[in-house]
Amino acid sequence: MGVFNRRGFLKGSSLTAAGIMLGDFKGFAEHKSDLSSKESHTEPSYDIMKELMKYPKIDAYANAYTDPKLAKAQIDYADRLGIDKLFIATPVAVKMGKTPDEFRDYNNQVLKAMKQYPNRLIGQVTIHPAYPKESLEEIKRCINQGMVGMKLYNQVKINDPLFYPLIEKYMDYNMIIHVHGESQLGVGGYRMKYDVKNTPTISRPEEFIDVAKRYPEAMFQYAHIGGGSDWEYACKAFKNYPNIYVDTGGSNNEENMIDFAVQNIGEDRVFFGCDNSFFQGAGKILASNINEAQKKKVFFENYNNILRKSGNNFK
Repeated sequence: MGVFNRRGFLKGSSLTAAGIMLGDFKGFAEHKSDLSSKESHTEPSYDIMKELMKYPKIDAYANAYTDPKLAKAQIDYADRLGIDKLFIATPVAVKMGKTPDEFRDYNNQVLKAMKQYPNRLIGQVTIHPAYPKESLEEIKRCINQGMVGMKLYNQVKINDPLFYPLIEKYMDYNMIIHVHGESQLGVGGYRMKYDVKNTPTISRPEEFIDVAKRYPEAMFQYAHIGGGSDWEYACKAFKNYPNIYVDTGGSNNEENMIDFAVQNIGEDRVFFGCDNSFFQGAGKILASNINEAQKKKVFFENYNNILRKSGNNFK
C-alpha cells in the first residue's frame, strides 16, 4: 500500500505529495473540500491541515532571500504550514564563495534577510576553509549578529584538513555544521558518488564518516536526503555514527524515505527540512508511518535539541 493511502491520508484522491507543490495550495484545499462532502456519508473526513498544525516545526534547511517579495512569500508558505523557525543560508552553487569578499557578501545577504523577519529567520554562516584567518573572523562576526551553525557547499570536502580548525571552533560553539553532501543515483551508468572529474570536492557519505570519526564531539548535518540522492545508501552508511544527522529537504517524495531514515539512523537524528519544497516537505513527514511521538521529534524536537547545546533552543 502506498504511503499516501495510509491512515486515510487523502483517501480516494489521486493526489500524491507532488500535488502538494509550492503554489498548489488553493487547488489542493478545494479538492480536499470536494472529497470531504462526497465521503461524509461513510466516515468523518481527514482534515490534513488540522493534523499538520498540531506539530510545531523548525525548517532545518531553508534559503535566504534579500528580495522582499521572495522573503514575504517564504514566510507566507511557512505560515500556512505552521513552520515556526527557518534556518537560512544563501545558495552558493555558482561561485561557491571562493574568496573572503564573496563569502562575506553571502553572509551579509543572510543578515539582511534575518533583519526582515527577526523572529522567524535564523542564519547559518558560510566560509571557505582555504582562508582560515578570514573564516574564523567571519564566524565570530556572524555569530555575534545572531547566526547559529554553519552551511557549506562544495568548496572543499568536509574531511579535508583545511576544515579541522574550523570544526574545532564549532565544537567550542556547540553548533552543527550543515554540508551539501551527495550520493547520486545517476543515469545511464553515470554515478556522481564516484565522480572525480566534474565535482571533485563534493562531500560523499564516506567523507562525512571519516570526519565524524575524527571528531566524534562535532555535529554534522548531511543535507537534503529528499534532493535526489541515494538516501538509502547514505542512511545505511551513517547508521553507526551518532554525530551525523540528516535533513529531509528536497522535492523528492519516494515512498518509505522518512520511515527508512528513522529506522536506520534513529528517531533522534532526522530533521524536518524543505529546501523550498514546502508542501512536499511537510507532506512526506505527515504521510509516513512513523508514530506521532516520532513526528514531533522530526518536525521540531530533534533540531531544537541541537540548538539547546549552544543555548539557542526555542520553547
